[in-house]
Amino acid sequence: MKKRRNRIRDPHFENALFGRRVVVALVIVVAVFLVLLANMYQLQVKQFQTFQTRSNDNRIKVVPLAPNRGLIYDRKGRLLAENRPVLSLELVPERVEDLEQTIAELTELLDISPEALEQFERNRRRERRFEHVILLDQLSEQQAATFAARQHEFPGVSLEARLVRHYPYGDTLTHALGYVAKINQRDADRLKEQDLSANYAATRTIGKLGVEGYYEEQLHGTVGYQQVEVDIHGRNLRTLEIEPPIPGQDLVLEVDIDLQLEAQRILGEQRGTIIVMRPDDGALLAMVSQPSYDPNWFAQGISVKQYRSLLDSPHSPLLNRATQGGYPPASTIKPQMAIVGLEEGIITPETKIWDPGWFQIKGVNHRYRDWLSWGHGWVNVSDAIIESCDTFYYDLALKLGIDTISEHMTEYGFGEFTGVDIGEESAAVMPSRGWKRARFNQPWYAGETVSIGIGQSYWTVTPMQLAVATAIMVNRGTHPVPRFLKAIRDAEVELPAVVEQREPVQLNNPQNWEIALKAMEDVVSGVKGTARRAFRNTSYTSGGKTGTAQVRSIGQDEEYDAEKIAERYRDNAMYVGYAPADNPEIVIVITAENVIGGGSSVAAPMARELLDYYFAAKEENDDAR
Repeated sequence: MKKRRNRIRDPHFENALFGRRVVVALVIVVAVFLVLLANMYQLQVKQFQTFQTRSNDNRIKVVPLAPNRGLIYDRKGRLLAENRPVLSLELVPERVEDLEQTIAELTELLDISPEALEQFERNRRRERRFEHVILLDQLSEQQAATFAARQHEFPGVSLEARLVRHYPYGDTLTHALGYVAKINQRDADRLKEQDLSANYAATRTIGKLGVEGYYEEQLHGTVGYQQVEVDIHGRNLRTLEIEPPIPGQDLVLEVDIDLQLEAQRILGEQRGTIIVMRPDDGALLAMVSQPSYDPNWFAQGISVKQYRSLLDSPHSPLLNRATQGGYPPASTIKPQMAIVGLEEGIITPETKIWDPGWFQIKGVNHRYRDWLSWGHGWVNVSDAIIESCDTFYYDLALKLGIDTISEHMTEYGFGEFTGVDIGEESAAVMPSRGWKRARFNQPWYAGETVSIGIGQSYWTVTPMQLAVATAIMVNRGTHPVPRFLKAIRDAEVELPAVVEQREPVQLNNPQNWEIALKAMEDVVSGVKGTARRAFRNTSYTSGGKTGTAQVRSIGQDEEYDAEKIAERYRDNAMYVGYAPADNPEIVIVITAENVIGGGSSVAAPMARELLDYYFAAKEENDDAR
């Protein structure tokens, strides 16, 4: 066997190899060290603020603070919407030893409803165990006193105070003020779309309707915050910093609450509406819509039973009749129709027609009846307004044509939104040939034009539109935008509302204004005026126009008897007016639904009563100065 030879060692080679390995190892160590150093620099220097913020987020909780909602006043400084403190019964689940037993005892002690208990369970499941959860909202004085006397028996349960919206005049101003109610999912989605969610982080309610909804941005205010140090479980340890919320701005309205209350009293239980407006600037001194409802139901949390009673009511209390009610204008638009006829040259101040008590289209057997069955005899345009002669306007409308009528009446705001500063408004219907084709895919007939002449057929208006149209008349063309807002108060500064006007109605012959207005004065003071009885012996001058609107058609040979037909088919009584006659301070519109009587016997006396009150109160205020 061949003997294995030992390899001769090479020290030089081994030293070189060792050196190379040391260099490689050193490079690796230095590289790793540099990476660690760079990472430490990144974490401790460049990202210091980020990690400090994240650390603070674990240690510091930011709690939003709800701002106080702005107050609402009438024009004389009387509160119409305020914030009242209320007490709620709240508990912290982790501080209650036996939650089920505690709730049972509190239910028996304070008579807590099943609905409140169900709401508590829903809220409890959403909140953490150390958060306050409302068990009973808005305790009565009796409930608060009862619990306070035995509070020591219920550890973890406490009375907490907060502010809620309150409307001291109840249902008097509901359709003007609107109300606030709990923020629902639709509200939350809208706030998110508008990037306003953060400002409502601590707010439970939001303006829904009326002035409350329209001026929500001004009334709400700006949310505040407090920084609270918490432990690892999220429990509050101490308050570090507070940024107080900024309260909402106060609103001053043009409404006179005394006049509003009087208008509500006059209308009483009658379904309908009353509007009192200054014609020069559109200031709304009163707006009543009956029936109404108590907005405090919504502000304080309406029950299912209460809400169902409003929805199911046949009288539609949720409807704002002043801005959403669509009524045939009837004879209240005859002054405007007269001006259109004069402007178009269809008639002159001297034009007369014979009224036998009916009107007939040539070649058609149907007769359109006048309200006075034996007729008014020979009448001119002024007589037709004073005596409210239907036959004159049947003839005039047919000669004008529907498109001409529609074009002119749109200038008075019919068929358009008035722009009143609440969100709930209807444009109603100012029909035309094109409107009917688009709506029903049918042609327009001459007989429909005849009915349009006395404010019937498809034509509907809102009482607010009538107020604006009447204001345009007495302004000789100036078109005001109705408004509730008088001023916005910010701290000690009062910013007046912007007074808006739209494109004025311009006549080729301005004297036509005077013809129509003089006739309206004679409606209340002339020997044949339809409102002369209601306005006999007034201490002031005024002008106006009565109207009686048919709710359903009457057959050719059918006689109308309000006492023998169902209430819902009875006529609506209407009145539009202004006073004083020479320099009008106010415009008044009254609509009374389904009455026995008409504009002259029902609505005009209401107007007289309210105007008497207005001028008596004005004289009393002048004497007090």
